[in-house]
Amino acid sequence: MVFSLRGKKCSKKGPKNELLEGNINLELTIPTHFRCPISLDLMKDPVTLATGITYDRESIEKWIDSGNLTCPVTHQMLHDLNMVPNHSLRKMIQDWCVENKSHGIERIPTPRIPISAYQVSQICLKIVDATEQSDEEKLKGLIRKVKVIARESEKNKNCIVENGAGRVFAGAFDSFASLSMEKYADLLKRILSVLAWMFPFGEQGLSKIGSRTSLQCMVWFLKGEDLSGKQNSVIVLKQLLSLDKSYANKLMEIEGVAETLIKIVHAPISPAAMKASLVVMYNLMEGNEKVMESFVDMGLAQIVIEVVVDGEKSMSEKALGILDQICNYPKGKEIASSYALTMPVLVKKLLRVTELATEFTVSIMWKLCSKNHENLVVEALQVGAFPKLLVLLQVGCVQSTKEKVTDLLKLMNLYKDKVECVDSASGFKYLKGSN
Repeated sequence: MVFSLRGKKCSKKGPKNELLEGNINLELTIPTHFRCPISLDLMKDPVTLATGITYDRESIEKWIDSGNLTCPVTHQMLHDLNMVPNHSLRKMIQDWCVENKSHGIERIPTPRIPISAYQVSQICLKIVDATEQSDEEKLKGLIRKVKVIARESEKNKNCIVENGAGRVFAGAFDSFASLSMEKYADLLKRILSVLAWMFPFGEQGLSKIGSRTSLQCMVWFLKGEDLSGKQNSVIVLKQLLSLDKSYANKLMEIEGVAETLIKIVHAPISPAAMKASLVVMYNLMEGNEKVMESFVDMGLAQIVIEVVVDGEKSMSEKALGILDQICNYPKGKEIASSYALTMPVLVKKLLRVTELATEFTVSIMWKLCSKNHENLVVEALQVGAFPKLLVLLQVGCVQSTKEKVTDLLKLMNLYKDKVECVDSASGFKYLKGSN
């Protein structure tokens, strides 16, 4: 049985009678009604369902979250999922723990009751009121309160998100940014720190955080020296564009956005900020050649290749996604193909990052090697691309990637005689027989 005994081990003496061994070799029986009917452990936070049966909160929440809508003991349908804290039983369990302290049993602390949807709605009303009154200090206090509640449990955080807190905080951010970014910089930074984990928060919330004023304020933070404001701004922008790319054009209209995002990648303040910046740039460039060219002119192709060299898997995947987009355009393809590290890095990363990263890598190689780029095909052969591509073809991949791999292998077959180090006769034989 799992139980806190300050270094003492628990022993199970029978199917119906669990025993704890104290430090004086006395056996202590846990009262049956103190144990959760699901886990059979001593209850830390007993709650009673509408069926009248009491469970430990953690156990019954897991049961319900798994899709079970019946009472585990009575098998009745749970039409009411409210859980009422059983304070009397919890007090009895705590008293029992204190009485048996000499046996190494620790008192179970009084649990914090999870926040309810109603309580969140009341907090939201106060946030709206503080915003309408331009009450900076009251709003700061509410932000502190929300952070404390969210830190208590993941359930609390989810409840806050699901009941509109993000929407009203987005409104507050837009409102105070409109009044004065400089005057309310500290408050705006604090709002961003909670907005960073409150997505999604509905169309109304998106329209507020995606307003020109809000976007200008976040770019203002990106250009500033405050690391917290800079990081949370780029994370919020990432979330915004990932949910709705229609805000991309509005963001690009703000002066200095592209340069600032590249600077965060080139000289990152944190891994989280760097990843977020890569995602923002990916969304800004997608399908927009003008934006793409502006990023390419600022040296983004070389920067992301260097990120791929040293970045961990998630970082490399995002950087490869951007490079794949860059190679959709002639100028971007030209710059990427002229960079000495490009092909060796791509071949090295094949099959070594993630499935999506491999798809990006194959796509980039296919774009670079097509249109009679003999030197790149030969270079790919020299650094060992052929056997890796053959393995990828054999282990399987999505159809679009499979087609590109086949094209690349056939193309390399034309230049195999120019590369002495390639020893893959059986591979080329396999290729000739494939369709």
